[in-house]
Amino acid sequence: MTEYHRPTSRADALTALAEGGARARPLVGGTDLLVGLRHHHDVADVLVDLKGVTDLPEPIVVTDDGVRIGPTYTMGELVSHPVIGEWYPALVEAALTVGSVAIRNRASLVGNSCNASPAADTAPPLLVHGARVTISSQDGDRTASLDEFFLGPRRTLCGPGELVTRLDLPRPAPGSASAFRRLTRRRGVDLATVSVAAGVGPDGGLVVGMGAVGPRPLRTAVPGPVDLTDDASLDRALDELLGVATPITDVRGSREYRLATLRVLTKRAVLAAADRRDPREMAS
Repeated sequence: MTEYHRPTSRADALTALAEGGARARPLVGGTDLLVGLRHHHDVADVLVDLKGVTDLPEPIVVTDDGVRIGPTYTMGELVSHPVIGEWYPALVEAALTVGSVAIRNRASLVGNSCNASPAADTAPPLLVHGARVTISSQDGDRTASLDEFFLGPRRTLCGPGELVTRLDLPRPAPGSASAFRRLTRRRGVDLATVSVAAGVGPDGGLVVGMGAVGPRPLRTAVPGPVDLTDDASLDRALDELLGVATPITDVRGSREYRLATLRVLTKRAVLAAADRRDPREMAS
């Protein structure tokens, strides 16, 4: 029988996770975890419910340098936040593809990252925007880039007894912008066949985050300037950006179909991001 803990302090939560070891799981929204337990895709001897913990980081803190997001901040709250929409449009577009309104009102952004699905919708834009995570344990805190955090399918740097307590997004540089594109068989109720977020910098440099085309979400970049008005220049950049993709054939699509779709979606995302840039803030 699974033990259930509802601590009221971060220290007690970390103690429960440490004592539970590798088969302890933190619980916030539970939209992935509870489904996994019900269908025996995941195992847990201990569930540590974080919703009653009063000293976790604030759900969201906006500063001049960026945004700090706590573990209880939901997708529903994210998509309606004006600063998130202005600074990280690709992230809002991705979050809006996560399930239904009811799911988004329960699912947390941090939890979606910790689930480490190769097809996680919010992972590509978070990678594009240079997200970093803070991992807490009884021994203290450590930080890592989200790109380092993802190790493989359902595998992250967060080990037994550890908890991701914060996600940091730096403020985008003036003159940059982002966009997200996704293909799925049935919108809202299926994993992405391919997903991609693109960021265009003020100097014309490109950064791309990709989902469902590798064993983990992927991030690549090419320095600027890339002449997006020249098809040959953009094609060369796409060749470099997409070379790391290693999709497989499964029920959602063949390897060949994914590679072809990835190129189309990446080009669309790059051009959509470029259209969003403020020309007054772009590098000359």
